[in-house]
Amino acid sequence: MGKTTITKVYGRQVYTIRGHPGVEAIVCTEGGIKERAVCTSGISVGTHEIKFKYDTDKKFEGKGVQSAVDSINNKIAPVLLGMDASNQLAADKAMLEICPNAKAELGGNAVAACSAAILKAGAASLDLPLYQHIGGTKAMYLPVPGVLAFDGSDRYGGGVTTPGGKPSNSFMMYGFETFAEASYAGWEIDRLWGKELKQHFHAVQNHLGAYYIPPDIFKSDLEIWDLMSKTIDKAGYTGKAGIQVDCAADTYYDRSGKIYRGLFINKEMDRDALLDFYKKAVSELPIVILEDPFWEDDYESHAILTKELDIQIVGDDLFTTTPERVAKGIKQGAANTVLLKVNQVGTISEALEMVQLAYNYGYGVMPCDSRGEGVAMVDYAVGINAGTVREMALGERANRFLEIEEELGTRARFWGERGLKGRRFFK
Repeated sequence: MGKTTITKVYGRQVYTIRGHPGVEAIVCTEGGIKERAVCTSGISVGTHEIKFKYDTDKKFEGKGVQSAVDSINNKIAPVLLGMDASNQLAADKAMLEICPNAKAELGGNAVAACSAAILKAGAASLDLPLYQHIGGTKAMYLPVPGVLAFDGSDRYGGGVTTPGGKPSNSFMMYGFETFAEASYAGWEIDRLWGKELKQHFHAVQNHLGAYYIPPDIFKSDLEIWDLMSKTIDKAGYTGKAGIQVDCAADTYYDRSGKIYRGLFINKEMDRDALLDFYKKAVSELPIVILEDPFWEDDYESHAILTKELDIQIVGDDLFTTTPERVAKGIKQGAANTVLLKVNQVGTISEALEMVQLAYNYGYGVMPCDSRGEGVAMVDYAVGINAGTVREMALGERANRFLEIEEELGTRARFWGERGLKGRRFFK
């Protein structure tokens, strides 16, 4: 028994920022370490993600996760006791071998929460920062961050399976020498943007601080992106900040009619019309990232867009952090960046396998903390030297990035524009 030996594992059902319960896993070690991690579902959930385990009763509108917690306490914990928390691969492998199709039977949310808690416990037991535990001495690059600009799906009548909050749009701060400079630029842009929306367009904020723009103010999102561009200019960051759009196009796609309904504009668009819409937007506006611009199985359209636009094209629902789907995308040239959400695939080990695959073929990886990872996702990002992250320029996540930048001292590197895939704006 050593200080990294796992002595206790248990789970809890907890409230999350999403408004529905999540699974929290707690891992304790011989050395007195106690670490925890939360796994919860997101707004846009791809059909190819691992399946979470939910309760069968009506509590929490069918989103209770006590059954997944029971999986941790009754099935996963006995297997992990006595294992080495610093040996992530062995611990993850042991969980996946508990039973056939373990992620489905135990709950992908149970497995993901335990895997993330083991990672944190292993790092703490070795007295290492989490990013260094992940990436060793090579972990020194800080990614291009963003600031959430606005959310909302009902301006143009909504889509097909559209959840609230999509598409989401952000400012990306890339033209700077340090993360601290990028973060401050994000703060300035955020202040100007908020004043513009509140004073002139009656935008409101939800409980997460995201702005929603009411219907009948703009004819299309092209007009809103133009306002974002002018805000960047007004803040004095022309050529240093750009726009990211998480299109979440799958939620607007009518598979039977092969059309997109209410995405960016109050009209229906087929694939070619949407492709032309993106070309127009990128030619006229400083859009540097498009995420999930087509429905989740349309590798062909993603490949065409990636080739023609030469900007960062991110696959979320397209890839679901899954090595097999990423490999398929690489073969076809679909997208050039993978959104990292560990609980889409299940374990830390599988996610890191996907990261290495992406890097081997020149793809970027863009961490996103929307599934309960919280501030730990900052360490994930630095640990894998990610070029970009979803938002995180402000708040607790930014504080952790700033802390890491200080810890690294002269070794710290900020990716800047090199962190973005595609070179349309940097030639």
